[in-house]
Amino acid sequence: MPNPRADFLPIVDRPALKLPDGKRMIVWVIVNIEEWPLTGVMARTVLPFPQGVSAIPDVANYGWHEYGLRVGIWRMKEVLDRHEVKASVSLNAVVCESYPRVVEGCLQSDWELFGHAYEQRSLAVEKDERAVIRKTREVIKNFSGKPVRGWMGPGLGETFDTPDILAEEGIEYVLDWVNDDLPYPMKVKKGELYSVPYSLDLNDIPIHAIQHHRSSELYDRTRDQFDTLYRESAHGARVMAIAVHPYLTGAAHRIGYFDKIFEYIKQKPDVAFMRGGEILDWYKSVEPK
Repeated sequence: MPNPRADFLPIVDRPALKLPDGKRMIVWVIVNIEEWPLTGVMARTVLPFPQGVSAIPDVANYGWHEYGLRVGIWRMKEVLDRHEVKASVSLNAVVCESYPRVVEGCLQSDWELFGHAYEQRSLAVEKDERAVIRKTREVIKNFSGKPVRGWMGPGLGETFDTPDILAEEGIEYVLDWVNDDLPYPMKVKKGELYSVPYSLDLNDIPIHAIQHHRSSELYDRTRDQFDTLYRESAHGARVMAIAVHPYLTGAAHRIGYFDKIFEYIKQKPDVAFMRGGEILDWYKSVEPK
C-alpha cells in the first residue's frame, strides 16, 4: 500500500527551497540519550553470555551503555561546544530523574530536548501510548522549562495511531520516517505534524553496533554523504542528519573521527547548523502551499 501518512512527491518535482543568509544546506546533530534499567533485558548488547544463556542483571552490557553517560557524552559535548554546534537530543524522559546531571549538561550547551518515550521501550508494547507520550512531554518540560516540540520513538517505532496521537498531544515534528532529505507535512486526523529528516545511514547504531565497521566509518560516510547533498543543494536546500549515541561515538577510539566531521563540514561557510525546532520553523516559513 502507498504511504498513508504522506503524499508521494519526488524531490525532483518540488520547487527549490531557499535558506536565509546565503546558506544552502542544513546539518543537524541528534544525540540519543537513553536509560537501560539494570533490572531488565538490555536494549542492545555487545557481549553475549557464555554458553548462549541470558540472565538479569546483564552487568557487562549495562556497563557498556552507562559508560556513555559517565564518560562518552562529555567527550561529545566538548567536541560540539568547541565547534559551536548546538545538538538536538532524543531523550528518554526518565533520564531527567535518574541522571539529571547529564540533562543539565545538555541544557548548559543550549541543546534542544525532544521526546524519545519515557523509557527505552517500543510504543507497540505499551498499554497506553498516549499516556507515555504525555508523560514524556511533561517530565522533560518540567525539568527544562521548555516545551517539547519533537518526537522519535524508541527504535523509530510507532503504532498505526502514533502520528495522530502525537499531533493531538501538541508534538510538532517526528523523526521516525526516514524517507526524505527535506521536511514535509504528514497526514493526521487533527492538527499538524511534520516529518523532519533523520538517518539510518549516518547513524552509529547500524554502522558500529550492527555492521561493525571500523572507528572511522561514521566520518568517512558522513563526508561522502555531505559532498553529495552539498552539491545537490546548489539547486535547492537539503537537510543532513547525523545520529549518534554516547556509548558508541563517545568511545575514546571514535571521538577523534567525530571531531573531524565538523572540521570537514565547517570548511563550507554556507552550511547552517540547526536544531530540530529551528529546521521546522524554517521549513514552515518556505513551505509550498
